[in-house]
Amino acid sequence: MPANSLRRITGTNRLARKLAVLGAGAAVLALPVMGATSASAADSTTATTTAALTAANGYSNNLDGWIRQSLDIMAEKGIPGSYDGIYRNIMRESSGNQFAINNWDINAINGTPSKGLLQVIQPTFDAYHVEGTSWDLYDPVANITAACNYAADRYGSMDNVYGAY
Repeated sequence: MPANSLRRITGTNRLARKLAVLGAGAAVLALPVMGATSASAADSTTATTTAALTAANGYSNNLDGWIRQSLDIMAEKGIPGSYDGIYRNIMRESSGNQFAINNWDINAINGTPSKGLLQVIQPTFDAYHVEGTSWDLYDPVANITAACNYAADRYGSMDNVYGAY
């Protein structure tokens, strides 16, 4: 089954992906996009919260802004990682769809599917959540920052991740 039939991308996410491709020229973390579908329950609430917080902090409400905001938080907390490393893993894991959810891998079979830009499972998100970010796993900044915190602990940096982690 084609990947497009497995996920729904909202107009906002489509625009964010286009802007990220145009503005980032770089080549980001859990499972292939082919198995990722989108979540629907928290879409509008998360998007509204993310948009308000991102705009209030002066970042664009798109993939580029989410990565840059995460990098600033990571710098404050001493979490290593680069724009290119994060972007590369996001593109591999979710194609930039903040509501991507993997319903087919072993985590999903065990009841904890990988979710968000960097396809994080809830227990990992909870364990590596970074203070000052949302507790919503679908929040792009919280998802990126927690995933990078995990990758730093496990691999030294998100920059060292080149496949499912």
